[in-house]
Amino acid sequence: MVVSGVGASDTILIWGAGAIGGALGAAFTRAGADVLHVDAAADHVAALNAAGLTLTGPIAPGHVAARAALPDAVRGQFRRCILAVKAHHTAAAIAALAPHVAADGFVISAQNGLNETVIADVVGRERTMGCFVNFGADYLAPGTVLYGGRGAVVLGELDGRSTERLADVHQLFQRFDPAAIATPNIFGYLWSKMIYGALLFGTALTDDSIADVLATAAFRPILTRLAHEVVAVSRAEGVELEPFDGFDPAAFLPEAPVAVTAASFDAMVAHNRRSTKSHSGIWRDLAVRKRPTEVDAQLGPVVTLGARHGIATPVTAAVIARIHDIEEGRRPLDRANLAEIAEIAA
Repeated sequence: MVVSGVGASDTILIWGAGAIGGALGAAFTRAGADVLHVDAAADHVAALNAAGLTLTGPIAPGHVAARAALPDAVRGQFRRCILAVKAHHTAAAIAALAPHVAADGFVISAQNGLNETVIADVVGRERTMGCFVNFGADYLAPGTVLYGGRGAVVLGELDGRSTERLADVHQLFQRFDPAAIATPNIFGYLWSKMIYGALLFGTALTDDSIADVLATAAFRPILTRLAHEVVAVSRAEGVELEPFDGFDPAAFLPEAPVAVTAASFDAMVAHNRRSTKSHSGIWRDLAVRKRPTEVDAQLGPVVTLGARHGIATPVTAAVIARIHDIEEGRRPLDRANLAEIAEIAA
């Protein structure tokens, strides 16, 4: 099926209709928007076209009609484009998406990591908008997505300006979550999520839930050291970090009091215990879907930028190496993986 966007400037193009894209698309559709879902998984596209999108979970369960297409079936151009693919698929996805971005259009990166820079290299910074999402969602099966827990949703222009299109997109995303905000400091949120994301990669080395790992006193010192490395690189990049969802990046500054760091861990545990999404998408990639994670796209820049600034990141590198070991079947998901890193770091 070929799907055209010519003359459909109000259509929202969501490129990547999995956990994030599916949850957003369902909300926008319910709000009356015309949404076109694009995904590389033929079975998912077929299920969406045949039966629509089923959203499960405690927040907004239900069924919505959906229109979907494979990437090579899309025709025409669109003004509002949301890129929601896994971080390590960004380069290929933006190359395919770019011809479909209207002259006055832009791309919103609803992803994990610093993908805005990759997108901007292709379509230009002026046609790229930053987006930070921390809600809990999982792709469960063709046509079915779990929306398991609310989390911060933040939008911002890369240069910090307040623009008409930002106000428009902010209003749109408030149809997904009324608490969504617009910010002049989107990179402050993205780098804070990098810190939190590094902790999630640490939890994904085990078979335990996010909350259980973060609650374990024995793991907090090595997780804190991991966070310190990301903080050091963000500081070298001149970023002012922003708090979200109980996560206070100030608690992971090297000079932060131990009690403040412990309180932040406790807040993250409480936040994750409220979500029906008990494990990260990273863990799901490793344990359920048996596919490569976003580790190189998310944590790789910490090591690369750290080296550029002369900052050592041995714990980050150790986490990346062990995620690859699990991906390639050389080690199991086990608490021993975190314990091993702690011993090496000591």
